[in-house]
Amino acid sequence: MLALGMAWLVPFVWVVWTAFRPKGAALGSGWTWEWTLDNFAAVWHTAPFAQYYFNTLLITGGVLTVQLVSLTFAAYAFARVRFFGRDTLFMLFLVQIMVPPDVLIFSNYRVLQELGLLDTKLGIMLPYFASAFGIFLLRQSFKQLPRELDEAARVEGCSRLRALRQIYVPLSRPVYVSFAIVSVSYHWNNFLWPLIVTNSADNRPLTVGLALFAKSTESGGQWAEVSAATLLVAAPMMLGFLLFQRQFVSSFMHSGIKG
Repeated sequence: MLALGMAWLVPFVWVVWTAFRPKGAALGSGWTWEWTLDNFAAVWHTAPFAQYYFNTLLITGGVLTVQLVSLTFAAYAFARVRFFGRDTLFMLFLVQIMVPPDVLIFSNYRVLQELGLLDTKLGIMLPYFASAFGIFLLRQSFKQLPRELDEAARVEGCSRLRALRQIYVPLSRPVYVSFAIVSVSYHWNNFLWPLIVTNSADNRPLTVGLALFAKSTESGGQWAEVSAATLLVAAPMMLGFLLFQRQFVSSFMHSGIKG
């Protein structure tokens, strides 16, 4: 595993090393200790990466916020509310997990086209406002909580909404953290759907902006600038993992997610 880890680090180390080297030294065969920040400055001024960062933060944060609300109510309904066809409806939600997102691109595109939401941030976020995986994960957590907590809350005069807010949500915090990690990392790195939906820099996320920037520099072989742009896109996720590595591992262990 250590050998595999070292092999995985080779391209990352090359990107970091190239990003901080002068343009001439990055493509040269000689070994020098020269380093510079000009590549990052050139990238930042050549492409609207500030706008890309804003778009990505807005998309990932907006999707996560709506997902946490929708999956909380749906998971509680499937776990604690009795209604006709509950198990059948939940099985249909599980079927959605088996469907690759790429299969739904054409139908989602047609829906956004009819709604007039193409090339908008809302159009990027809309297909992901509900998460079958998150509903399944949180439902399992809610079902493991003792029903005596519900009975005690009702004796105290708590409504279902208050019991959900004061009992179920706090006790399932590790599951929320685990799902937030999965959601943010997925939407931060999502590329195909934003590429299809967006046409302007005002709505493109970092992944699409990086791809277009790399394509525009292919003819010139500006590997130093491409490496700097790649590091700008990947650095926030890697820095977040390094800072909160212990909390990440702990949340996954408590939620029962492996890998």
